[in-house]
Amino acid sequence: MSKLTKIRLRNTFIYQIFVRNYSKEGTFKKVEEDLDRIKDLGVDYVYLLPIHEIGEEQRKGKLGSPYAIKDYYSINHEYGTLEDFEDLVAAVHSRGMKVMMDIVFNHTSPDSKLIHEHPEYFYRNSDGEFANRVGDWWDITDFDYTKDKGLWRYLIDNLLYWTKKGVDGFRWDVASFLPLEFLEQAHEEVLEINPDSLFLSESVHGHFLRFIRNEGFECLSESEIFQVFDMAYDYDVHDYFLDYTYGKISLNEYLKEIIRQDEVYPKNYIKMKNLENHDNLRLAGLVDGDPVKIDAWTSFLFFTKGATMIYAGQEKSAKHTPTLFDKDTVDWSGRDLSTLISNLSDLSHREIFAKGIYDVHLLDQDVICAGYKYEGKELYGVFNVGAIDEDIKLPIEDGIYTNLLTAKKVDIKDGVLKNIKEPLVFYVR
Repeated sequence: MSKLTKIRLRNTFIYQIFVRNYSKEGTFKKVEEDLDRIKDLGVDYVYLLPIHEIGEEQRKGKLGSPYAIKDYYSINHEYGTLEDFEDLVAAVHSRGMKVMMDIVFNHTSPDSKLIHEHPEYFYRNSDGEFANRVGDWWDITDFDYTKDKGLWRYLIDNLLYWTKKGVDGFRWDVASFLPLEFLEQAHEEVLEINPDSLFLSESVHGHFLRFIRNEGFECLSESEIFQVFDMAYDYDVHDYFLDYTYGKISLNEYLKEIIRQDEVYPKNYIKMKNLENHDNLRLAGLVDGDPVKIDAWTSFLFFTKGATMIYAGQEKSAKHTPTLFDKDTVDWSGRDLSTLISNLSDLSHREIFAKGIYDVHLLDQDVICAGYKYEGKELYGVFNVGAIDEDIKLPIEDGIYTNLLTAKKVDIKDGVLKNIKEPLVFYVR
């Protein structure tokens, strides 16, 4: 873990936006018009998927993936102009929020500006052809960081350019594929301009890491990633979450993996937790729109140790996962979770969430019970993720407590909480 990482970043709430699909217009200006609503959710960082011009060669879909970038200094004209982007950054800052942008430094589109100007920067296969290391990513071609340090200088200069434009942090696409020495240099130079710049790693799933290494390529583990980055995706546990929702494993098998994070990562580690994103299915779709499960999982997401991210539309219980390759506007008509999320964000910014001792209790029911202890205070959360219709047995002392999410009273008697569906967060002392 970077020794510079501040533990308070565990309180961070990130809101992910794919500009193309955020609105019918798909522009920066439409995002800007919605910033007051986003601010009311309690958001700290507005995170934008790649905003650059997309390559045309070997496109997936009609409009192409935003991760097949043609020019790192460009703005996708469909979103607006550079001035529109700068206006959006200024508008985010004026509301006390920050901007994070996606950085894709593993590859470019096959017709990128760089591949024409500096073909020596790119990976070639055994036949001498430009290629990528992952077969189904056929709309991109990979860099080769071992050939020419000019590539390093070009990419770091690009980071510095966007930092000077007011960007407050960077989400690094497949960061595990990049050389640690390059990442360290990039981090150091960005911090010289903005000492508070946030580095978020999309470090890859463990099984994917093993696959890439077994193919003969380099791939960083999270023990290496945490030497540079402030926080990393929780892909080490996400597959267990999916397996539980699909009925393949028990809830406790998933919870044990969350507990394991404390055992294997540095003391000040920060996981960026998310139930859905542009690569994963929508939560509401996974649980068939069950409002009890949606509320429970959303609440546990904010209660779990670490930073939190939601994908635009999640606050409206959107079921459909928009494609990356074509126009596919978010469905904003679903059940509104904005009040719940705002309350959860307010709670998760308390000091106890950053500095408290966190524990997850393993119960015999499909209910999550977790808690924090800090400076004599004990905060508990109870989340009925299985939507069970029965009394809940809890390792919490008897008493009448106030649910901080609703201000309602809850009664634990003889270690039992009567059948209750709504998420609970309460202080025991």
